[in-house]
Amino acid sequence: MDTTILINNKGFVVNPEDLGEQMMGSFLKKLWMSEKKPDRIIFYGTGVFLLAEGTPFLDALDALFKAGVDLIACATCVGYYNLRDKIIIGRVSDMMEFVSTVMKSDKIITV
Repeated sequence: MDTTILINNKGFVVNPEDLGEQMMGSFLKKLWMSEKKPDRIIFYGTGVFLLAEGTPFLDALDALFKAGVDLIACATCVGYYNLRDKIIIGRVSDMMEFVSTVMKSDKIITV
């Protein structure tokens, strides 16, 4: 089953920000340790910050990447937040690929 996870924020909850980031960190670490992993994770909105310099979750993201999970950042969002030279893991892609990916996925999970 082809599975895509969509992450649209750098935290699970917006307020308080530190709680949301702790929850996101826990989610990514548990996902990395789980037996079943998604085929890809698409990051958009402030979620693109998770793939940029200074991300506190590099260890979990690196482990997911090494396990074969495709980490994809939204090009429009990366540009909007001026992160073009700061993405340190994964790759940047456009909305055409996002649409194609979502349409071919058997399961889509939004976090």
